[in-house]
Amino acid sequence: MANTKKALSKVKKFILTFLGFICVALGLIGIVVPGLPTTVFMIIAAWLFSISSPRFEKWLLGLPRIGPAISNYREGLGMPKKAKYFAVCSIVVFCSLATIFLLSNTIIKFVVAAVGVLGIWYITTKVPTRERINYG
Repeated sequence: MANTKKALSKVKKFILTFLGFICVALGLIGIVVPGLPTTVFMIIAAWLFSISSPRFEKWLLGLPRIGPAISNYREGLGMPKKAKYFAVCSIVVFCSLATIFLLSNTIIKFVVAAVGVLGIWYITTKVPTRERINYG
């Protein structure tokens, strides 16, 4: 019975680490694709790594631009005003392009627009704002 728990623990760690690297990959893609967030995926990856692999969490937190953003989020320092502006603009651009050019189903267009509005509302009202970025 103990071996089964150990094997499940290893499988769980592998799956969480794998999901962490998927989030890192999506975050890296988000650097160049408008509307796809970078920091959010990196924060999720750091959380997954904190559970599954402290070594990869340390690696992610050690990255020059991403690490401080994750640490600031964990400390509750919020988002810089400039980052909030770009996040809101990205959501507007992505949702507009998706609803106008990519989607044909009216219900899906409505859902994408509603999620975009919800995201903008959350970023502007619930996420604390800092005046500038602190990179350590």
